[in-house]
Amino acid sequence: MKVVFHGANASTFHPGFAELLSDQHDLVLLPDLLNSNTDREEYANADVIIGIKFDGTFPRPRNLKLYQVPGAGYDGISISELPVETHLCNCFGHEVAIAEYAMSALLSRHVPLADADRRLRQGDWKYWAGGPSGIRTELGNTTIGVLGYGHIGKAVAQRAKAFGMAVHVANRSRPEDQSQMDAFYAIDDFRKMLPNVDVVVNTLPLAATTTGLVDDEAFESMRSNAIFMNVGRGGVVDEDALYKALKNGLIEHAFIDTWYQYPNKPDAATFPSRLPFHELSNITMTPHMSGWTHGTIERRKITMAENINLISQGQKPANRIAK
Repeated sequence: MKVVFHGANASTFHPGFAELLSDQHDLVLLPDLLNSNTDREEYANADVIIGIKFDGTFPRPRNLKLYQVPGAGYDGISISELPVETHLCNCFGHEVAIAEYAMSALLSRHVPLADADRRLRQGDWKYWAGGPSGIRTELGNTTIGVLGYGHIGKAVAQRAKAFGMAVHVANRSRPEDQSQMDAFYAIDDFRKMLPNVDVVVNTLPLAATTTGLVDDEAFESMRSNAIFMNVGRGGVVDEDALYKALKNGLIEHAFIDTWYQYPNKPDAATFPSRLPFHELSNITMTPHMSGWTHGTIERRKITMAENINLISQGQKPANRIAK
């Protein structure tokens, strides 16, 4: 089969990919912009496309068996434009990395390593044990509220529990295993959870039912000393509501990794929002990096290669998305 890696993101998974396949296939790397006739023809002849964007502006594949998204989110795929017979699949493997990001961010609020180092280099012993000026708080004495209990939500909850945190969860359905949570809320009632937690972490994907879910009312329901984190999709959180909550001090701090504007090319200097979040002092901004590790790439490569193996054997691939 012809397997096309479309774009810079997909091409990241190409090294070592052939060794994971049970049969020999033609692996083709294509750029994000299909400007040449050769590139467009390769795309149209693909049996498998690995990519993050598909709509009617791309050449229509003639015999596409599998469109494989190399990640969890598939909001860049116009499902109605895919051939009827094509399987659309996503993959995960990022939950370990994102959970580590989340805990690292939260720990930084309680264990000020960078500030302690900076001060001691100047002879300042503020955090010296036994003194009254540098007594720290502990993460384990706080309560976390997790929006969404999929792969990421479960990994965050598990690690939060390991640190001794109380875990509240808001999810569409009640999980069978509730061993990692202290309280559960239906997603429609998630605002009832917000006054009861110190930290709110959004892990929800973007969908019609989640767009703008975290709005003005949600931020007004949070504690004034609450920490908000978004490692789901940017659009789940209303852009204006988040900015106003930070600007007006409705919440204490935010860690935001998923955004509203992204570069249209790798080297483009792009602010992540139309609003000046970068001017606020009570936000930590990161460039959608939380899940991007060597481990994530390897786990996703294995999943995607196995899907191609299944297709080759005439079987249905894993993680199929309903069309």
